[in-house]
Amino acid sequence: MNISHLTVDQDSDMSEYIPFSQGLYIGGKWRPSSDGRVIEVVDPSTEAVIAAVPDATLADAAAAVEAAAQAAASWRETPPRKRSEILRRCFELMTERAETLAALISLENGKALRDARGEVAYAAEFFRWNAEEAVRISGEFGLAPSGANRIVVDYQPIGICVLITPWNFPAAMATRKIAPALAAGCTVILKPASETPLTAYALAALYEEAGVPPGVVNVITTSNPGPVTAAMLADARVRKLSFTGSTGIGRMLLAEAAKHVISCSMELGGNAPFIVLDDADLEAALDGAMIAKMRNAGEACTAANRLYVQAGIHDAFAEGLRKRMAALAIGPGTDSETECGPMITRKAVDKIDRLVQDAVARGAKVLCGGAVAEGRGFFYPPTVLSDVPADAAMAHEEIFGPVAPISRFEDEAEVIAKANDTEYGLAAYIYTRDLAKGMRMASKIESGMIALNRGLMSDPAAPFGGVKQSGLGREGGQKHGIAEFMEAKYIAVTI
Repeated sequence: MNISHLTVDQDSDMSEYIPFSQGLYIGGKWRPSSDGRVIEVVDPSTEAVIAAVPDATLADAAAAVEAAAQAAASWRETPPRKRSEILRRCFELMTERAETLAALISLENGKALRDARGEVAYAAEFFRWNAEEAVRISGEFGLAPSGANRIVVDYQPIGICVLITPWNFPAAMATRKIAPALAAGCTVILKPASETPLTAYALAALYEEAGVPPGVVNVITTSNPGPVTAAMLADARVRKLSFTGSTGIGRMLLAEAAKHVISCSMELGGNAPFIVLDDADLEAALDGAMIAKMRNAGEACTAANRLYVQAGIHDAFAEGLRKRMAALAIGPGTDSETECGPMITRKAVDKIDRLVQDAVARGAKVLCGGAVAEGRGFFYPPTVLSDVPADAAMAHEEIFGPVAPISRFEDEAEVIAKANDTEYGLAAYIYTRDLAKGMRMASKIESGMIALNRGLMSDPAAPFGGVKQSGLGREGGQKHGIAEFMEAKYIAVTI
């Protein structure tokens, strides 16, 4: 499957440029679904159908598990150096074809090309990082306190992994799971979101070209995710579930996995506070807010969801953010001038508007935006609200859109209490010139990740994950990410 000829032309029939007619990717082969059904893929900028991919059945899911099982023994015995070289080649191919992959992501997801390019670079880095980690897997050796035996700990691949990824970062969320799993010696079945499946299939073709053996990575798409996932988890050969998505779906998957005592990693929802103190550098805080809020048009689990600004800097910050948000160019993600693309679906637009109207009804003021855009495409304009009350729905739900709700606070204790007043604990942002104060606040905020004077925190070299209802486990980081796909085996050796 060659994706090099993909082009982006909004005036043409995009279907002729979508090279994904070969089907599900199972055992190194492309095949249709067992019943011939397909899922239509929609361009959120135009609402036009741009492609159709196979709609996997229970039989297809079983075939994917079987393919992963057949490849498992050989892959786990593949020397770490060889696995590392294959992962490195995946990184190189993604880097070489960055523009093509970015265009595809932008087409099916709607995100601006600049964001799509950033995603491809980020996604590729997981292969480079884990290529280096693959050769560093080591065990432990020591003497038992009694002196009776030696303690040997061997870290082994956990087994077949089911990976479920969301639509908002179709490349990065896949590679963040696939790369460490393969580095550890596991085989995988990836189920990408049905809204953005094309990127997953394009990457599958790339893995094949890079030398990933048949059955090591399998990709299936389905419009029936509950039963299909349950069927895979019920197979005793599946030993790991890694999911990125909403907390609600995560809870259901945890319950399903618990029936079979399957190890789970969960990267779930967020409700990130973005805190600006009076002593912050105003321009730096505005720069950071635009990144933390508008990356991927706000459709990110780490997006700034609640902006708390101290009274002394509040008005200047609110006006500065209004000017920047109002000036953003809205349009199809594939347009090089676009800064804010469409939302993923009409349902997403309706949710955003519901949250905005609820806040306004409770006393929030609209500084810019605040109404659904007219015309074709799932667009919502960049919106800034001020005086957003604590009882507004958006203070407790993920907005997942280009809406920045600002609330005023007076002191450190007040804002920490507000920041922690949520069931989520994924990400948080703090802006202050006082590093000691920032570190003190970071230690008190209930969040798995804190960005101090930065609008971006994600890095393959750092452990990504949350606390509370934002998930279980970590992805990325030194040993953290790869450890999720390994089990410790203890061997007692008599001296």
